[in-house]
Amino acid sequence: MAEQGIRVRLDGPASESDITALRNWLERERLFEELIRRGALRIEERPRTDESGAPMGVGMDIVVLLLNAGVGVALAELLEQVKKAVAAWRENRRAVERGEPPSGSVEPVDADDR
Repeated sequence: MAEQGIRVRLDGPASESDITALRNWLERERLFEELIRRGALRIEERPRTDESGAPMGVGMDIVVLLLNAGVGVALAELLEQVKKAVAAWRENRRAVERGEPPSGSVEPVDADDR
């Protein structure tokens, strides 16, 4: 099976530490942690690109890759879980740091977009 992916992009006042913190948060989510342990999921940071595929500054995206469809998790289910995890991270960040957390978008990505 080809890898299926979900891109998480933080916008606004996002910093490199926000990207790292969110990636760490995702890796500790129970479902994702189990899938990573089983070799069915990988979470990566990748340089942000524009629509043409050209790198954009120093920005990074987080890409959640589903490596094996036989693990009983559909991409649509994973997408919803990632959205919930990003929302929970934003709420946590709001509680522990000053200022509004960066907004984020979560969307499936085509193989050519990665």
